[in-house]
Formats: sequence, C-alpha cells, structure tokens
Amino acid sequence: MEMTPSIRQDLDRQLQRQSIWLRDSWFWLLETKVLGDYVDSERKPTALDVGCGPGMVMKLLEELLDLQGIDIDPDMVQACISKDLKVKLADAHELPFEDGAFDIVYCSFLLLWVRDPVKVVSEMKRVSRRWVVCMAEPDFGARIDYPEDVSALTSMITEGIRRDGGDPQIGRKLRAVYSQCGLEPDLGVHPGIWSLDKLRMESVDEWRYIEMTVAPERKGADLDKAKRAWTDALAKGSLFQFNPVFYAFGQKLPPAPHMDE
Repeated sequence: MEMTPSIRQDLDRQLQRQSIWLRDSWFWLLETKVLGDYVDSERKPTALDVGCGPGMVMKLLEELLDLQGIDIDPDMVQACISKDLKVKLADAHELPFEDGAFDIVYCSFLLLWVRDPVKVVSEMKRVSRRWVVCMAEPDFGARIDYPEDVSALTSMITEGIRRDGGDPQIGRKLRAVYSQCGLEPDLGVHPGIWSLDKLRMESVDEWRYIEMTVAPERKGADLDKAKRAWTDALAKGSLFQFNPVFYAFGQKLPPAPHMDE
C-alpha cells in the first residue's frame, strides 16, 4: 500500500478508534493479571511498547507504566517525540536493549504486519524480565458479518491485508507463536459486539477503513453490494458485525534451581 498523507491520516484515525474501543479492557487486564505483582513497589513497572506507532497506546498507559517505545518508521518516532514520549527508531526483530531490560514488554496490532512473529516475540521475551504481552491481535478470517450479502466483506478484507503483506489470521496463531518461544500464554478475546447505536455511530469510519483495506480488484460491484446490504440491515435493525481481537499474556519462568548431586 502506498503510504500517501491521506492513507496515513486514515490509518492514524483507525489506530485512535482501536485504542478507544480497547482502553477499558486493556486497563482491566493489566490491573488483574500484571500490576498486582508491583503493588508494593515504590516505582511504576518499566515497560517497552514494541511497534508503538504514533504513541496512542503509550499515552493511554503512561499513568500505569514507566514507558519506552520503538518503531521502525521515522515518522512514527517523531510523532511520539512530539508527544514527549521516550521512543527510538528500531526494528522489532532486533530490539536494541539488553536482556531483561524491562518488567513488561508488549505490542498491539503489530504481529499481523511483521515478517517473523516468532522472532519478534522471542526478542520481546529476551528483553523482558517477566511479562510478554500481545495486547491486541485481530483475526479477520474469523470476522462475522450478517446478513449474508454483508459476509463477503471477510474475504475482501483478508485479501486486502494479505496484499499489503499482513497476516489476517494472526489472532488464532498466538498460542503457536508463544509456544515456539517457550511461553504458555493466557489467551482471550476482547469484548467487541457493538450495539445498533454503536454501529450507527461508527458506520462512516468503519466504511472508510474497509474501503482503504479492500484490494482494488474487489472494489466496484462486489463492495457496493455489501455496502448497500450493510446500510439496509442497519436501517432494519438486523445488522451484526464482530471481528475477534485476541490478547496473550505470557510469563517468563525463573530458571530452575541447580540440584546438588
């Protein structure tokens, strides 16, 4: 995908929407699964945001964590610096930190776009003292749209993501990725079934994202038919849409004690 200023703006808008949707779930998960380990500490746990983008997730979580970030895109790094975030230019496949540099290492909406998810999670594990967290990874192949004429969106979106170099089914692969890195994750799916009012409120932005994602060869009659069916079902109150977004929380186990012979 050619990253024109218009596309960049639409992507940033989509990241902002995702952060708003998932904020409460992220806070709840961190507080119930992770932060209890540090409740008696006089400092916030240190954390690294891998593939931090323009820093939207970092801004949300900075009240909970002592944060640093990395991103491979110089424009994203500069956007973060302009928000007074501590971010450096780096590749997620080769993190420029020492072993065990952070209490928590996390990413969100990153693994679907990387060349080698196992290598990235292995690097996250290496620089973490304990927690290795995928805060959000979608599975577009498991997307549900109803009625039937709307369900064609699943194949249109997955084809578009593959065209752009992504893995639209990364969500279902998180256990396998973690397992190859020697981690056994606590897996789950974020809440995400919208009410009709929410569907109406998000409809314009949702279609902006769909139209940006769908491959050019699928635009035209197929996409127009799905959009008409979406609009008609929304007016009738029968529209249903759900795209599962998974999370994975993994812990590094301490080394086994040496047994005296």
